[in-house]
Amino acid sequence: TLTSHEFDLLCLLADNASQLVERTTLYKELIGREYDGLDRSADVRVSRLRKKLKDNPQNPYRIKTIWGKGFFFVADAWSDE
Repeated sequence: TLTSHEFDLLCLLADNASQLVERTTLYKELIGREYDGLDRSADVRVSRLRKKLKDNPQNPYRIKTIWGKGFFFVADAWSDE
């Protein structure tokens, strides 16, 4: 079961599938504040969502982290499900 925060994150990523969702956008949309460069709460939310989606934590293939930029939802990763 997803929390409301995890569901909102999944919707934001899925709505922007195959596109980079920048950290600044994620913070504004989901957390309601500007990203300060130090806050890791978005990373924690993505990590928890990955676990619930059974994404490989060592080599995630459904939600990829683009270092220094944000996150990328891989729409094709769901085609075999």
